[in-house]
Amino acid sequence: MGGSIFTNYEEITAVVLFVIGLMDLLMQSNLVKKIIGLDIMDCAVYLFLAAKGYIAGRAAPIYVDGILDASHYINPIPAGLVLTGIVVSVSVSALLMALTICLYREYHTLDLDEIMILLRRRETEEVRRLTRESGEGGGK
Repeated sequence: MGGSIFTNYEEITAVVLFVIGLMDLLMQSNLVKKIIGLDIMDCAVYLFLAAKGYIAGRAAPIYVDGILDASHYINPIPAGLVLTGIVVSVSVSALLMALTICLYREYHTLDLDEIMILLRRRETEEVRRLTRESGEGGGK
């Protein structure tokens, strides 16, 4: 895995993108920005897999010109993993956006900190209501 930064720029770019996405995921409180950070991390992983699957001087694994030797072709597994990962990540992003819309309809905010405060307040009110009802019911 040797080499310098100038020969491994795809891998360096993938790591930088992954760190940017991770920092976005950890530092932002807005749910849409967190989803974008997760998508950036996904793209970084796909870039890394594509960079590792590419071999200079080799062709796509398509039977052409009667060449049957595998040493003339690149490995198709990383490309298949990238395509499968893209499909899964689009599905996960769509699900997360749908859940974000449901949370916005319920709490009228996209800020995760505010949602947690509102949720705790709602739970506290529910506990108070239940203890009040059990106290009134037990005295009869």
